[in-house]
Amino acid sequence: MRLWSLDPSILDRMALVACWREGLLAQRVLTGATRGYTRHPQLERFRATPDPLDAIGHYLASVRAAATARGYVFDSTRVLRPDAASPGILVTSGQLAFELEHLRRKVVVRGPAWLPRLPLVAAASPTLVEVPGDIEPWERGVPDP
Repeated sequence: MRLWSLDPSILDRMALVACWREGLLAQRVLTGATRGYTRHPQLERFRATPDPLDAIGHYLASVRAAATARGYVFDSTRVLRPDAASPGILVTSGQLAFELEHLRRKVVVRGPAWLPRLPLVAAASPTLVEVPGDIEPWERGVPDP
């Protein structure tokens, strides 16, 4: 499960669609509708908010807005709380940089034509607020120093 911290407008098609599907799965986990992925580290930041369903609702609404801007049709009825306010989840600049590089490596392989659309400096998802810091402790797959 990858719930990108990056602004969904910069995600390539595959990342955007996967983010939508995985966000919907995260919503199911947070409602208790599935027994899988309950301990997934990507969910920690949503669970840490006062209202995790509002947080994932805002996140999914921002992913859907980015998809709609590109002409994709993501079913808005699947988002339980599409009008939730941004919870302002904190994300570190190190995490954003890590994810941008991760996305860049994926795009090089599956769609190099998207590379020029990737910014030099990552912007956070509308659900998140960037703060200084290293890669988040919940991140998996971080190379050893």
